[in-house]
Amino acid sequence: MRSKFDSEMEKLHTMMIEMGALCESGIASAVKALTEYSEENAKRAIALEEEVNRRERDIEQLCYTLLLRQQPVARDLRMVSASIKMITDMERIGDQAADIAEIALMGHIKTSDSMDVIRKMAAACIGMVTDCIDAYVKHDTGLALKVIADDDIVDSLFNKAKQELTLQLVTLTGQGECVVDLLMVAKYLERIADHAVNIADWVIFIETNERYPKGAHRDNLSG
Repeated sequence: MRSKFDSEMEKLHTMMIEMGALCESGIASAVKALTEYSEENAKRAIALEEEVNRRERDIEQLCYTLLLRQQPVARDLRMVSASIKMITDMERIGDQAADIAEIALMGHIKTSDSMDVIRKMAAACIGMVTDCIDAYVKHDTGLALKVIADDDIVDSLFNKAKQELTLQLVTLTGQGECVVDLLMVAKYLERIADHAVNIADWVIFIETNERYPKGAHRDNLSG
């Protein structure tokens, strides 16, 4: 019985890693679609979002099976219960990557003075998502705490993007659609970073049984 449980827990671990990798690929494709005006990458990000949704359903089913049939305790229980929460954040990351890709497909975004800050913001978000998945894989609470701290960088870039784009909306003519779309992209990136923070927080919970790490900044998401 224990060997079967161990096998199912290892399967859960593998499925979580695979879902995280899909999220990373989705964001990377969406950002390329935006910055390189690539229709191919936009369609790839949208397709990956559908696969992320399927993985969420599969992992959720496995988690509930483990809870009902195996009744895990201690760290195993934290692992299963936290996984249910983490896949919700991963699914939303996939959604927001697809949203960015759909904006890119509209074709409104042209060269903008704010594209540099959007690129920096995207790179920081991709780094946070990569690090929170690595923290899960390596059981690394230090890396998880870094993700939580890095959210301040994304928030700062988000505020800068808002200021620049709002100014462009007022002073430039004929770029309204482009500016509004970039504001939406910036907001989606900011939300992706928040979801990465949530995942990192759950990693710390698995390893320490502590939901709110002392001295760490976090954002609590409701959607």
